[in-house]
Amino acid sequence: MTSKLFSFSKKESRLYMSFMYVTFISLFIGGLMGLLQTFVRSGKYTLPFGIDYYTILTVHGVILGLVLTTFFIIGFQFSLLGKTVGISDKQLMVGWISFWVMLIGTVMASITILVGQASVLYTFYAPLRAHPAFYIGLALVIVGSWIAAFVNFRQLYVWKKAHKGEKSPLLAFMVTINMIMWVIASLGVAVSVLVLFIPWSLGYAETINVLLSRTLFWYFGHPLVYFWLLPAYMAWYAIIPKLVGGKIFSDSLARLAFILLLMFSIPVGFHHQLTEPGIDPTWKFIQVVLTFMVIIPSLMTAFSVFGSFEAAGRRKGFTSLFGWIKNLPWKDVRFLAPFIGMVAFIPGGAGGIINASHQMNALVHNTIWITGHFHLTAATTVILTFFGITYWLVPHLTGRRLTPKLNKLGLIQTWIWTIGMLIMSGAMHIQGLIGGPRRSSFSEYAGGEQVATWINYQIAQAVGGTILFVGIILMVYIFIQLSFFAPKGVQEYPIAEEEPDAEKTPKFLENWYLWIGITIALILFAYTIPMIDIIKHSPPGSPPFDWPIGK
Repeated sequence: MTSKLFSFSKKESRLYMSFMYVTFISLFIGGLMGLLQTFVRSGKYTLPFGIDYYTILTVHGVILGLVLTTFFIIGFQFSLLGKTVGISDKQLMVGWISFWVMLIGTVMASITILVGQASVLYTFYAPLRAHPAFYIGLALVIVGSWIAAFVNFRQLYVWKKAHKGEKSPLLAFMVTINMIMWVIASLGVAVSVLVLFIPWSLGYAETINVLLSRTLFWYFGHPLVYFWLLPAYMAWYAIIPKLVGGKIFSDSLARLAFILLLMFSIPVGFHHQLTEPGIDPTWKFIQVVLTFMVIIPSLMTAFSVFGSFEAAGRRKGFTSLFGWIKNLPWKDVRFLAPFIGMVAFIPGGAGGIINASHQMNALVHNTIWITGHFHLTAATTVILTFFGITYWLVPHLTGRRLTPKLNKLGLIQTWIWTIGMLIMSGAMHIQGLIGGPRRSSFSEYAGGEQVATWINYQIAQAVGGTILFVGIILMVYIFIQLSFFAPKGVQEYPIAEEEPDAEKTPKFLENWYLWIGITIALILFAYTIPMIDIIKHSPPGSPPFDWPIGK
């Protein structure tokens, strides 16, 4: 990785932990909203105090999909760069500015949702209109994340200036790729919010271009998934090998995979809009092809990670074909949680191929199959890996230890989460295949025969959701223990070294002008003509619909 690993000062640890506190508060609130959703959809429970189903649905999506992930990722990535390239006091101060801007924005958006003024789902689809504070709050979250990104860029720039001719540490390279992708992608949602939503919500514009707003959102919405996923990849490539007693399989392969993910994760938003009228099918087809290109770095990642596992086992003398599997540290929660996340990504990725396929998407697009897929990828692959990171990152930052007792509790939590998600996501996938809709509260749909087949799967989702919420309570308890009560001690920050006989990493892999240039060229190719067409030929804009409809 690098010849020197920096140790954290108390000031650094305080900043990184602040992001973790928001993460786990969000986990509890968003998880509770998800539990209530499954209860309502089972038909056996009615929300008290006149609370609307779509309010808790919006809280669940925004708090978990946008707030939890963004705060965890930025806090984790700050720690990665702090450990590998260092951080100055000035950069630390700007890091605090990013935290407070994001937190203020989060509080603004959250309050408007909780008081029933922004029940527009996490995609804030027009023509549903939220209170202006909701959009302004989300804009502040994006601005705060940009400040964090530029701190990261500055950290690597200062390191490169002091280490001329040296390749950057792998994890610093990976963080930079992820934040470049985030900044480029979030420009879409920033334009959408600043130019379309805020003037419209304030009454300065009578109508909104619905198709343009959705296209700008999904320009951002798909790379958002990779913004969640790439930190998990960072752990898989460079941290998990250390935990299994191995080394990084190939520095070059890891960098190339991240470059390919940067290039092919952004110009693919139309595969979320395959049923959307007003977009030429030719451009939908082109973006579907670009979507399938992402499969390549995903397979490269699987090859590299399992290559590291096998090499570690062979080094320890396991010679049979699969003997090395027994050698993996199955009783170490720092390994088990991310490993189950890796396994979940196999069916999750296969489901993504189905969703992005034009004809098959028509069958599943507006069904709860999509929700099941989302929970398999984001809420299993990503979140379990984040939990695995938490078990060593938080005690390292707080000067405490992951004790055998907390490790055992973590193993129990991991299996509870896995079982709950298997039941809930599995039921969602099956119900989706028999036509069960997504985004909907419980309804008997006037007693339709097909609808009667959905109820058992909706009850199964409530059972799975309940098990998951038990897992959330246990995870929050473990986090509190690791933050404040676990015994004082030294917890390793596990960063693996590269294989000693690995091929030298080519310098062109760090040619930022080349890779950013190709990425922008692909985006311009995929979006310029269809965006001109959307702006030029869109139907008349829509007046706002406030929730509840007709209020």
